[in-house]
Amino acid sequence: MNKFTEPSYIPPFTVTDEMTSLVIEIAETLGRMSVNDKDIPTPTLRKENRIKTIHSSLAIENNSLSLEQITAIIEGKRVLGPPNEILEVMNANEAYNILFELNPYKEEDLLKAHRLMMTDLVKENGIYRSDGVGVFDGQKCIHMAPPAIRIPYLMKELLSWVKKTKVHPLISSCVFHYEFEFIHPFADGNGRMGRMWQTLLLMQWKPIFAWIPVETIVKKHQQEYYSSIAQSDKAGNSTIFITFMLKCILDSLQEIEESNQKSNQKSNQKLLDAVSKNPNITIRELQDFLGMSESGVKKIIRKYREAGMLVRVGGAKGGHWKIIIN
Repeated sequence: MNKFTEPSYIPPFTVTDEMTSLVIEIAETLGRMSVNDKDIPTPTLRKENRIKTIHSSLAIENNSLSLEQITAIIEGKRVLGPPNEILEVMNANEAYNILFELNPYKEEDLLKAHRLMMTDLVKENGIYRSDGVGVFDGQKCIHMAPPAIRIPYLMKELLSWVKKTKVHPLISSCVFHYEFEFIHPFADGNGRMGRMWQTLLLMQWKPIFAWIPVETIVKKHQQEYYSSIAQSDKAGNSTIFITFMLKCILDSLQEIEESNQKSNQKSNQKLLDAVSKNPNITIRELQDFLGMSESGVKKIIRKYREAGMLVRVGGAKGGHWKIIIN
């Protein structure tokens, strides 16, 4: 008997040529960034990207606090602003702090994350909604969610599908995101939870996604985000939404890649400047000066040595660096 059994529910969507191209381009971009389980951003960059994620995800939900204000709140500083919006930030930070402890396929972890995200914001935190709910654009109802009584069954089916599916994680995570918003399992907080859970699903494929603020791109295209959900509702499948989210993921990666390239160029020049001023400078001193790891510093040195621009005169101890100007 085959141990692998297909989930009874399979969400409707079509894998298009455009989707396939986007998946390939995303994978190639990750490859260029040399991303692997051990190659994660610096603590400073991780913190900055996490704050961007929280800021953008909450801004989509009409939180008016600025990036600077949210940074201050997360750093424990006092900020003047609407109490509920400040609480939203504190709650979101608590939820994202346990991201690596969560299992994206466990219902209890989903409920735990929602409880942290929505504590003291709604009464029904950490539990599925008990009433019917609609999604409104102004006075117009653009989506009527399934009845509350069906939510436990629908969520069980969705979590089972996303755990067992052999569809590429980039696509299946987008499918989950759309289906989650369609079900609208909670009284409030569905948008921020759906985006967070897609991140958690992507992390199972590439842990680097914990630090990639895809929400920043979604916020830039907020109307298209809602439009893609509405169009998918109308079409009866998530194909349009998947394509939109894949584009957001690619854009966010390309932004980070471009930022990394600029940062690397500055670090490379700073290293040469430091060596020029002090040929006797040590690897450890370069680490402190550049704010980089030992492997990062050695990688830059290796690049310049291979290009014939930097040579070591003498041994590791008592020697010095010499810059070669062609």
